[in-house]
This record gives sequence, structure tokens and C-alpha cells, in this order.
Amino acid sequence: MDVKRVKDYLYWLYYQYQLVTCSYVLEPWEQSMFHTITVTVVAMVVYTAYVFVPIHVRLALEFFSQIFGAQPESTVVN
Repeated sequence: MDVKRVKDYLYWLYYQYQLVTCSYVLEPWEQSMFHTITVTVVAMVVYTAYVFVPIHVRLALEFFSQIFGAQPESTVVN
């Protein structure tokens, strides 16, 4: 991709973000506070999903495998 197109696309995404959140009407110090809080919340959500979703998926798979009659590996007879 062309560097100018990437730059224009990123500018367009930032403009859409400002329109959706109405942050363009805030004063500069309010914008910086708003963006800091938004980035912090998004980072916490991503971290939480990264840490806890795999654990819950594994536990759900174990739970449903017990319900539907699959034998655990330690009880399989060879």
C-alpha cells in the first residue's frame, strides 16, 4: 500500500472515532483526558479477554464433555 493512502485511512478512522464519540466538541485538555480514559478501558478489556477467556473456554469444554458422556483421558481403558 501507498504510504499516503495508509495515512489518509488512519486519519479517516480517527475522524470517525471523533464523530462517534463527539469528542471533537471537547476542549483540548478534555480531549486528552477522554482519550486517556478510553485507551485505558480498551486496554483493560483486551487484557482481561486475553487472560480469562481461554480459561473459561477450557472449563466450559470440560463441563460439556462430562455432560455428554466423553470419558476423561485418565479413565480411558487401553
